Amino acid sequence: MALYSEKVMDHFRNPRNVGVIEDADGIGEVGNAKCGDIMTMYLKIEDDVIRDVKFETFGCGSAIASSSMATELIKGKPVAEAMKLTNKAVAEALDGLPDYKMHCSVLAEEAIQLALNDYYSKHPDKKPVEETN
Repeated sequence: MALYSEKVMDHFRNPRNVGVIEDADGIGEVGNAKCGDIMTMYLKIEDDVIRDVKFETFGCGSAIASSSMATELIKGKPVAEAMKLTNKAVAEALDGLPDYKMHCSVLAEEAIQLALNDYYSKHPDKKPVEETN
């Protein structure tokens, strides 16, 4: 069995949504000191929908593939849906990652969460009200 799925290799070789959004509504940057991966996500949000998303990743093929897939999973989606994106969903969409590379999908999830938190810090009126039960 191959170490990486065809989807991982495709998103590594042909990453989607690479770049910077200069006037981003939300920016999230994360890094992993152990492996050296650094990931930055940029969001453009209009009418509570992620209209554009870009990323810059310095890291291994799994980190690049995870970044690319994560952007594909949230682009065009409502912010509330993007908030629920998990690293497991990213890994599953890539047809799996080796166990020792799962931290790459965690970084993608964390970068998106930080970018959304940045957006809400700039637009507190847009943040959904937390339900209390």
